[in-house]
Amino acid sequence: MKETILLFNAPAKEDLLKIEMALFPLHIRLKKISREDYSQPLSVLAGMKDMEPSEARYDGPELPGTMFVFCFLSDSRLNQALAALRKCGAGPFPYKAILTPTNSTWTAPDCFDEIRREHEALHK
Repeated sequence: MKETILLFNAPAKEDLLKIEMALFPLHIRLKKISREDYSQPLSVLAGMKDMEPSEARYDGPELPGTMFVFCFLSDSRLNQALAALRKCGAGPFPYKAILTPTNSTWTAPDCFDEIRREHEALHK
């Protein structure tokens, strides 16, 4: 599978451009996910062919913050992407996840809620 970063609730145009420019030299695909696709499993959004798309259409609120889901990156490539995102000056972005077998069936709101709970627990 192609190295991909799913981007939910993309930041404003200026910061989005910084993110795109930071990732461009790494040749990692940045896929901006539209709100109406938030009901799709993360694995479907990442392009996994053996996963079944949801028939539901999301009509809930936008996520409260920008979220990145890193898909199909090795540890070293993940570290390169994270370093590039830190350096680009668009962040900070506290809501980040890696696509795993456990969260591959989750929707964007499910994933965001879990990341937010973990983030809050770590920063108490």
